[in-house]
Amino acid sequence: MKKIICGNGVRIVHEKMPYSRSVAIGIWIKAGSLDETKAEWGLSHFIEHMLFKGTTNRSAKAIAEQFDRIGGDINAYTSKEMTCFYTTVLDYHAEKAIAILADMFFHSLFDEADIRKEKSVILDEIASVEDTPDDDVDERLWSIMYPDHPIGRSIGGIKETLNKFNREMIGDYMSRLYVPENIVISIAGNYDEKLIDFIEHQFGVFKGNEEVTNFTVEEQPVYKSGFTIKHKDIEQAHICIGYPGLVLKDKRLHDLILLDSIVGGTMSSRLFQDIREEQGLAYSVFSYYSSYTMVGSFVIYGGTSPEQLEKMVATMDRITGQIKSDGVTELELSNAKEQLIGSFLLGLESTESRMHRNGKNELVLNEHKTIDEVVSLIDNVRLTDVNQMAYETFTDDRAISIIAPKSAALPL
Repeated sequence: MKKIICGNGVRIVHEKMPYSRSVAIGIWIKAGSLDETKAEWGLSHFIEHMLFKGTTNRSAKAIAEQFDRIGGDINAYTSKEMTCFYTTVLDYHAEKAIAILADMFFHSLFDEADIRKEKSVILDEIASVEDTPDDDVDERLWSIMYPDHPIGRSIGGIKETLNKFNREMIGDYMSRLYVPENIVISIAGNYDEKLIDFIEHQFGVFKGNEEVTNFTVEEQPVYKSGFTIKHKDIEQAHICIGYPGLVLKDKRLHDLILLDSIVGGTMSSRLFQDIREEQGLAYSVFSYYSSYTMVGSFVIYGGTSPEQLEKMVATMDRITGQIKSDGVTELELSNAKEQLIGSFLLGLESTESRMHRNGKNELVLNEHKTIDEVVSLIDNVRLTDVNQMAYETFTDDRAISIIAPKSAALPL
């Protein structure tokens, strides 16, 4: 992997994969829901949508047609800390793809009529989350864990703020955050140096607005335990249990990742084997970790019939309690390491996965560990490390989010 810093501060990271016939291209912007004021709640995600709605040179339909014409898929996402626009195309179409992405980035119209229409689209997207209890219960959990901080807000926003978005707000936000020092262009695949020169020509000359005062989130988010329940006329009961986790740069992060694998991250995990395979209490049960620059979390999720909710949660508590008191086994740790290493290495076989890894590492961490370094970090985790992590993680200081019909037997 190589890195270039353009004269204006835009960073280009690129990794050659000569055996591939494709090139993955991503524009990464350090602008996410964490960077929004209360009045801007949801604006990062809204801008992500609007960049597809037409430029001074291309209509929205033309953007879609031109990517179809070169056999490429274009997509985007917004997270709490970043926005990313990306595509994967055949190597000989890479320059065309970058030209379209640059046009969207620099010359989007933000037409007021399109803004009005897209508000309706995103309101439908927000409603679809509310209609998907396993997504909704997770978003509500974050609002409990970090109620007084932007990190606890949903990425999509809410109706009250969304309805007030206009072209001026979009311009002010982009002037503040869509600036060279916040931009990373990540490339992976089969390309030559001419393509890198072309990217530098497209993105290495624009200037940020020096008169804009940056809004920064200065306060450190403080985790809070709590409980929330939403009664809904649905067939299943859904629960998320959240614990404090680790930030991205924590040296013990791989201890937590391996703990997650053992607790509920795989089909051989304790949660899956006990709750689904042995007791048949749930179709879906798992754990996951989230790590950001400022905060992290460890979450356990399960969905079951309302009458089984209490039993399922009691089993979750028994499993985490046993791991906390007795620890995990050497066999579990060995299996988790092999699974994690295999998943990591196999996941890097595509150009898109390499592009995503390099782009995120540069934007958020500003560092790049080699593949061998990552494997070594996983291999060097000791049993005592994972057991200590379990002891610190599974405390009574937890947050609980439930969405269930009124008939559900609550685990209280």
